[in-house]
Amino acid sequence: MKAASNFTEMIVQSWKNVATEDWNSWKWQFANRIRTLPALAATLNQRSLANSNCSEVIHRYPVAVTPYYASLMVASDSHCPIRIQAVPDPREIHYSLGGTADPLAEEQHMEVPGLVHRYPDRCLVIVTNVCATYCRHCNRKRIWKQKPAGDMKTYHRRIIDAIAAKPSIREVILSGGDPLTMSDRAIESFLSALRSIPHVEVVRIGSRTPVVMPMRITKPLCAILRKYRPLWFNTQFNHPREITPESTKACEMILETGIPVSSQTVLLRHINDCYDVMRDLLYGLQRIAVRPYYLFQCDPVMGTDHFRTDIWAGMEIMEKLWSNVSGLCLPKYVLDVPGGKGKIPLQPFSLLNRENTDPS
Repeated sequence: MKAASNFTEMIVQSWKNVATEDWNSWKWQFANRIRTLPALAATLNQRSLANSNCSEVIHRYPVAVTPYYASLMVASDSHCPIRIQAVPDPREIHYSLGGTADPLAEEQHMEVPGLVHRYPDRCLVIVTNVCATYCRHCNRKRIWKQKPAGDMKTYHRRIIDAIAAKPSIREVILSGGDPLTMSDRAIESFLSALRSIPHVEVVRIGSRTPVVMPMRITKPLCAILRKYRPLWFNTQFNHPREITPESTKACEMILETGIPVSSQTVLLRHINDCYDVMRDLLYGLQRIAVRPYYLFQCDPVMGTDHFRTDIWAGMEIMEKLWSNVSGLCLPKYVLDVPGGKGKIPLQPFSLLNRENTDPS
């Protein structure tokens, strides 16, 4: 098997006999996701993990990691930013500050199951609850074990009918879970149905597959996406190490269809909550032509206390970024207000912090 990238201490032992063709197949990656603690412990070569109280964690919040994303982990480093995002942690259930399962009140704004209508002109569709990799900081951890009532075609049909009945909706955001865990046929079916609604002008896809399973971005998929422009693609890069030759190629393939690619980064403690790491991430995104769109303050989701930073720490990072990096690299630092009240910008107050600002 060809190594996934050039990082040192990569975890490839578990897949050393895998054919390159299989490794580069998204269907193989998806089918061979790490789904149990023993498998994860074997991959990381840490027997203690299998015997830890993480079993209680994954009973509530399942584990899933693609072999590709696991290969970016540094096995000997418990502080590895890739590992922290994907490996279960007892703090997910033994939290101290609380939080709620649905801090954005999405369930309250569902007109039909899976359709979140928080804003007059746009809606969000949870097309699936399945992800290639379950990020431990996810703001929808609550849905990982849920199953839609009835079959998926009926589930999707009700959503489409509800959107068609709302002329005020001009933009539809496809999210999940991850929409690109669905088959090409299912993706095209849903996009085609949306395009048949006259008042739907723009479709946006939110997917982390370019980061955690970049081989999902194939020529056939890109051909489908191209057909349904105007379409916007948002992904989530949280650390410079996630910018690999594979993820770069995936983003390039989407860009070549004429679809813009943006990153909605989440500010995460011990992962990217320092100026140097965030600067390198933003520089890296600029190099691969991925627009830094949002920097999200981590939502107060139950089981994510250990990921959340102080807002003022984020403001301090943004203050330094504003003073030192190109405007093309700067995301908007925002807080999604609990209760479904929308996003508020968290702007640096550089003028207030400068000395000698008195014009007299």
